[in-house]
Amino acid sequence: MPKAKILLMEDDAILRYALKEYLSLQDYSVVTAKDGEEGIKLFKQSLFDLCIIDVMMPKKDGFTAANEIYAENAKVPFLFLSARSMKIDKLKAFKLGADDYIVKPVDEEELIARIEVVLRRHKATFQNKNKTYQVGKYQFTISNRRLSLDNHVDTLTEKEAKLLEMLCRSEGSLLQRDDALLNIWQNKDYFNRRSMDVHIARLRKYLRADPRIKITNIHGKGFILEIK
Repeated sequence: MPKAKILLMEDDAILRYALKEYLSLQDYSVVTAKDGEEGIKLFKQSLFDLCIIDVMMPKKDGFTAANEIYAENAKVPFLFLSARSMKIDKLKAFKLGADDYIVKPVDEEELIARIEVVLRRHKATFQNKNKTYQVGKYQFTISNRRLSLDNHVDTLTEKEAKLLEMLCRSEGSLLQRDDALLNIWQNKDYFNRRSMDVHIARLRKYLRADPRIKITNIHGKGFILEIK
């Protein structure tokens, strides 16, 4: 049984063949498309666990294809392959919801490692979607974003919930600021950093009824959720 079913969109025939052969040797099932238009058709005809998308393709470029994929099924993770290494392209990719951005030439072993990270992360997200965290005296349920204490319930915003979930997963250790920014905001610019600080302040306010809970700011690095 294959590890996962992958849709590979790549217009370079040699690279497309080489990547398909290498991924197949690693026990992945691979379906290939020579351009974005063909890739979208194949995506709509079958179920995939991951999409690997070249940025520069004929008919439909990778960004357009990824946007259509996300609109069709936002739960399927995707990563980009590209010869373009400019920061503006990487930021655009993450804003579209990409899980990774790999600059060509492709190192096959690194590609496999990155694929495995993406698949593990999405599997964990799926398994944890109904998980409830005990945060001091509070209960935090991911599926409905509810933070409850006795008879009082707060419904968090999507970003607040994602941030609290990441803090809970890393309880007692550092949550890297940049990791949270890319995961939740898809951007590390000044305005999103300030937005993250505002969300941290809101979480502290939600959790203030339990004095044992503390969210510590490690300057320039990130935050630690501590429950004494």
